[in-house]
Amino acid sequence: MSLKQLLESYRQDINQVLEQQLEQRVSAAVQLQAAMRYALVLGGKRVRPFLSHSVGEICGADRATLDVAAAAVECIHAYSLIHDDLPAMDDDDLRRGQPTCHRAFDEATAILAGDALQTLAFELLSEQSLAVPSERQLKMLAVLSRASGSRGMCGGQALDLAATNQQLSEPQLEQVHNLKTGALITAAVQLGVLAGSEEAQAYYADFTAFATLLGLAFQVQDDILDVVSSTETLGKTNGKDEAANKSTYVTLLGLEAAQVKLQQLHQKALQALQRIPYNTTILEQFAEQLLKRDH
Repeated sequence: MSLKQLLESYRQDINQVLEQQLEQRVSAAVQLQAAMRYALVLGGKRVRPFLSHSVGEICGADRATLDVAAAAVECIHAYSLIHDDLPAMDDDDLRRGQPTCHRAFDEATAILAGDALQTLAFELLSEQSLAVPSERQLKMLAVLSRASGSRGMCGGQALDLAATNQQLSEPQLEQVHNLKTGALITAAVQLGVLAGSEEAQAYYADFTAFATLLGLAFQVQDDILDVVSSTETLGKTNGKDEAANKSTYVTLLGLEAAQVKLQQLHQKALQALQRIPYNTTILEQFAEQLLKRDH
């Protein structure tokens, strides 16, 4: 099976897991439930859950536990996209080629759907059925909490909003991206390790280094695609950051230098994997495909 076929097969599997998790928790608020499903299940590359699963399998984790961890990560990601698109944030009308959640429903319902998906993530991770030691299950909760909050994704969004009409330095821009985008990608990988064997915990720092570099490279590629790809290809409005006068790697370094930066980060991420004495071929292939994507 090619990597493309594997990714499509996995996307179908995780979509089924997400559907099942929602079906097991039916809300009396029908419109809220519909908005949660709209944001969570319909569309998406499933980058973060795939990383959780792939790393977890490398580390010898239980499949059912990985399903839960992957679903939790995707719940946080979906919630962040709902709120990111709101008029008070990035004010976007298009996401994954579809109307954004607040356009498909309404602003109040979208806010509540994001809130509910966020809490669902932690409900999933706190389940007693996870096949991991209790101290590691607590660490999984802490990892996802930190990545989602003021020291992670929310902090990055706040810095990003504050940076409108400002020229950031490269270290400042890296900080924004490491928090806003990289933190959840790193958490996805860390959850996979924590769900794994006791032996695998020795390589937690190496997997984290790989994920941090991959997360930053992912955002550099996003900055590049925002310039070179169309709205139709991206599935979201292109040129938004430039229109909002926000710093990106392309505006800061130029397109060619940003592409060089992308390759440098990619190589460093692969070097981090080389320190891990497991077969990480799937992660190497995934990283390469991820950074060659057109949307």
